[in-house]
Amino acid sequence: MNKKILSGLITASLLSATLAAPAIAHQQGDIIVRAGAIMVAPNESSGDVAGLGEFSIEDDIQLGLNFTYMYSDNIGIELVAASPFTHEVSLDGVGVIAEVKQLPPTLLVEYYFGNAQSKLRPYVGVGINYTLFFDDSFTENPNAAPLNLNSLDLSNSVGVAAKIGLDYKLSDKWLVNASVMYADINTDVEFKSGNTDITVDTDIDPLVYMVSVGYVF
Repeated sequence: MNKKILSGLITASLLSATLAAPAIAHQQGDIIVRAGAIMVAPNESSGDVAGLGEFSIEDDIQLGLNFTYMYSDNIGIELVAASPFTHEVSLDGVGVIAEVKQLPPTLLVEYYFGNAQSKLRPYVGVGINYTLFFDDSFTENPNAAPLNLNSLDLSNSVGVAAKIGLDYKLSDKWLVNASVMYADINTDVEFKSGNTDITVDTDIDPLVYMVSVGYVF
């Protein structure tokens, strides 16, 4: 699934929502659980890597989950979670040199526009993202053999996050959702080229797209 397909799913979800029957929107005390497809699309930049330019980091799509507690009719507190993402890392002229896995749980405070009688609830949020990197490893690539890359390790990251989204209630309990989130993710990529220690400061700073179905408890 790529960005065009995900955009199509978001559009289809919102179009189908317009055919739904009226429903009461979120209210104070509601707990909302959403599940769907979530894509992390890095906007990466890094220092020079062994004279070959910057890292290139591929998108990945996983199962996304989020949990929102409505503190009031207009204020929600949301935790964003997902199954682990796996990203291929490449260098120009070399190809894929590594795979890294990450989990980016994010806690947000959100403001929902409209009122408890509104079926359509656009919202905005800000919060904190924590990204945990694990299972970092170089891949076997003959083009990278002269570099003798080994001992890959990425530092974890803490940064700000911002989100916009849209809920549409299909009934008192069911809804569809589409959202886009920005996360400030920075990591020190440490590795060895032969016996030489190298650290490359890398900004990942992805846009995170999600389309989902939700249930209100």
